[in-house]
Amino acid sequence: MAGRIEDYALIGDMQTAALVCRDGTVDWLCLPRFDSHAVFAALLGTEEHGFWRLGPAHDTDQPPPAATRRTYRGDSLVLESEWDTPQGTVRVTDFMPPRDGAPQVIRIVEGVTGSVPVRSALRMRFSYGRIVPWVHRVGDRTVAVAGPDSVWFDTDAETYGEDLTTYSDFTVAAGERVAFTLSWQPSHREAPSRPDPEASLEATTEFWREWVEHCTYHGPYREAVIRSLITLKALTYAPTGGIVAAPTTSLPEEIGGVRNWDYRFTWLRDAAITLSSLLRTGYREEARAWREWLLRAVAGDPENLQIMYGIAGERELGESELDWLPGYEGSTPVRVGNGAAHQLQLDVYGEVTEALHLAHMTGLARNDYASLLQLRLIGYLEKHWSEPDEGIWEVRGPRRHFVHSKVMAWVAVDRTIKLIESGDVEGPVERWRQLRDDIHRDVCEKGYDKERNTFTQSYGSRELDASLLLIPQMGFLPPDDKRVIGTIEAIQRELSTSDGFILRYPTSGEDAGVDGLEGDEGAFLACSFWLADDLAMIGRVDEARKLFEKLLALRNDLGLLAEEWDPRLQRQVGNFPQAFSHVPLIDTALRLTASGAYGG
Repeated sequence: MAGRIEDYALIGDMQTAALVCRDGTVDWLCLPRFDSHAVFAALLGTEEHGFWRLGPAHDTDQPPPAATRRTYRGDSLVLESEWDTPQGTVRVTDFMPPRDGAPQVIRIVEGVTGSVPVRSALRMRFSYGRIVPWVHRVGDRTVAVAGPDSVWFDTDAETYGEDLTTYSDFTVAAGERVAFTLSWQPSHREAPSRPDPEASLEATTEFWREWVEHCTYHGPYREAVIRSLITLKALTYAPTGGIVAAPTTSLPEEIGGVRNWDYRFTWLRDAAITLSSLLRTGYREEARAWREWLLRAVAGDPENLQIMYGIAGERELGESELDWLPGYEGSTPVRVGNGAAHQLQLDVYGEVTEALHLAHMTGLARNDYASLLQLRLIGYLEKHWSEPDEGIWEVRGPRRHFVHSKVMAWVAVDRTIKLIESGDVEGPVERWRQLRDDIHRDVCEKGYDKERNTFTQSYGSRELDASLLLIPQMGFLPPDDKRVIGTIEAIQRELSTSDGFILRYPTSGEDAGVDGLEGDEGAFLACSFWLADDLAMIGRVDEARKLFEKLLALRNDLGLLAEEWDPRLQRQVGNFPQAFSHVPLIDTALRLTASGAYGG
């Protein structure tokens, strides 16, 4: 049985990632890319769908013991889990080396004290747990083959097969180390080189140490910011610069519910705000790589901008269901691909333009095509901004005139005007200034409820939406505007959970069908961070700091956040770890530090 979502640790090589549970089980791993088929899919099913457990031997009639403690080795993505047993203490170090050849998962068992019996149980199942591979020996190596894929298993420990599972039973004494490695290779290729686990461990630790040194943030809560930055780096597909929203699919927004989506793609919105956080903390190379990815993905067809693409810029992300998987804690369907890829979400134009604007303002080397793209995007918006769309939350109900979408259309035009005014490009600046004014007037007249002193989710609706919290952050209105303050206070009243966290929008009431889905969802963590930002902006700094610290307390013991928080079950829900949660954590820390919320 899979663990709670917050029981998992992330390891990765910036091309794919694995989730390791507290009990030492790898329950999720896609090879060779984030969006490839899973080799271990027990996270969304049972052990029959693939897993790899490594830890102290235990009675098979009992669940495996959870690690007594675990941590990342310094500022890295190298996981260390320790078990205190009656026989002594044993440590397992898990990591994926930044890729130079075959993708690898390396696990090193080390005796700390005493002499501890240990078991490795490896059950590989290809195609999301559906296919049992042909497992056989090639010399002193074990290989699993199915169709185009092969996975090579290397260890100096003795192994044996039983019940379609590869086992290794051994005892490790203090000071002894036993290594295990999985390496993926196309099945038609020769075997990958036999790995050197100890050298790879040293190189991986050094990689992360050097990367973290580039961070320019040295304020309060630096540990939380660094861990979030490392997580964002881990979610970046190194060959192209594309950034996945999360390394998982179908972790539910409501346990047992149907709100289960595949997040292993690059959302322009998520990637753009990730870029902004990386730029503001000193990571210019990642920003440059993402900009180049964007230009390649959009090339040739900027008027038909998609809200998301594959990590190499693929456009077709067809959605299907894996009916042989029972889902995380019975949450079905399990989906791969994402049918929202071709939705109209006008806010994306604003997020992309804002990211390009920030890149320009922070001195990222000029790219003429990026400027041309920005002009062409505004040319499209000029014709289409007044249309209804599916909005930031990708509703699967009818299109509406979402206020946030209109605000972000205004942002796109505003930032492009600033680009023209800088003298770097030429464009119809007077016409677009009028366009900017027209959008602003339209939002204030049709998206604002004078009676309640709040902006609303969409034109003609009385419902609220947490995305309205971005109005002052985007500069659409100043923080001290009475309409902004009224909106913040209305969202606190109507969208807060009992914990004080924020829902995206109502899933019951007048507009309950806005997203076209059954069931409810948890508090959306990004929206809760946005509220902390807004409170700081309107001078309620102490309240903002307290909310921020409550949000930090929701992180698991390794500093990781899923998409949402279930206030009833008091647990994390949604895909994990989630870029759209870690980015606003960074942003709020920067804002509170700048506001003096920590007294220097």
